[in-house]
Amino acid sequence: MNKALLKPEIQKFIRENLKSDLTGLVLKGSPFPEVSSAEIAMQISGLKTAQNKLPTWFETPNIYYPPKLNLEQTSSEITAKYKASLIQGKQLIDLSGGFGIDDHFFAESFKEVIYCELNGELAEIARHNFKQLKKDNIQVIPGDGIKTLEASNNNFDVIYADPARRDDHGGKVFKLADCLPDIPTYLDLLFRKTDRILIKTSPLLDITAGLTELKHVSAIHIVAVTNEVKELLWFMIKDFSGSPQIKTINFNKSQVEKFSGSMEDKPELKFSFPKKYLYEPNAAIMKSRLFELLAEKTGTSKLHKNSHLFTSEKLKEFPGRIFEIIDIKYFKPTILKKEFKGSKANITTRNFPESVADLRKLLRIKDGGERYLFFTTNQENKKLVIDCRKILN
Repeated sequence: MNKALLKPEIQKFIRENLKSDLTGLVLKGSPFPEVSSAEIAMQISGLKTAQNKLPTWFETPNIYYPPKLNLEQTSSEITAKYKASLIQGKQLIDLSGGFGIDDHFFAESFKEVIYCELNGELAEIARHNFKQLKKDNIQVIPGDGIKTLEASNNNFDVIYADPARRDDHGGKVFKLADCLPDIPTYLDLLFRKTDRILIKTSPLLDITAGLTELKHVSAIHIVAVTNEVKELLWFMIKDFSGSPQIKTINFNKSQVEKFSGSMEDKPELKFSFPKKYLYEPNAAIMKSRLFELLAEKTGTSKLHKNSHLFTSEKLKEFPGRIFEIIDIKYFKPTILKKEFKGSKANITTRNFPESVADLRKLLRIKDGGERYLFFTTNQENKKLVIDCRKILN
């Protein structure tokens, strides 16, 4: 951590060059002898990322930003606030604090937060930023979070971890046992120190696979922002047994979509040909695979077991995109080429053999416009094109 970057004149220069081309800036060289152009570029890059992802950090003077990889892996402000809203107590320990975004918001729900981080420089950066953000109830402990936990005589209200998901060569890993810290191996230790554990994992982790590695999972939260799943939250309670609750949340610009149920909730699924309205579940629900329960609770029917599109005659409230069906055609390329040639449309495929790119090329459809075409398969296994206009989300 080069503290010279925090000098007022350098901070001013960083802010003034927020929109500058970083490659050109680096090639020009640094106007300040105590810092390199690469260091300045890293701070500008971090500030750019924070502008949308971490507005509190962006608006706070003298924040020091870590390398790009650390910022990519950190929670966004919106997901960190959501996590903090779910738990509270006297003391929380974070075994892998990273840039410290989650701990900043945990500090508003707990009297004390203990931040552990194996990367000493990252811990130093977090310590500095916590002071700038006036979070005085966070204790920073550089080093191995598991060893810190083993040496502690405390019983914590919550143990939290966001295990690093890269191997020694920088490659991504997805099994929990391959992450650092290796939570499955140390679960017994964690439960000796707390009754409640919260683990954040990659959105790519398969839920069934995660359940085989963990135990006493009481709930899994699937968190999406603008229809992109950002993280999975695994809540574990000591001695809990039973089926975990699956809770989905999707933060859109205009609303927050929530849907939940148990993995054991599998009511009989109804199938139907497309009716007046078509529904596409949001990304969090797609990850949850609670399709039977979704159909029952929303009063909709599914087009096909594997299509994951729903329909109804009357307009329903639905956590996802909603469309009014204008026309339905069977997929006959020779006929469709003549009709669609040169037209504009947004294309989605669900349970359909051809890709979006192949369909655009085949039917000569340009991207964009207010027309939405869903290429899918119906309950009779016939390929359809559903022509729609979007009415919600």
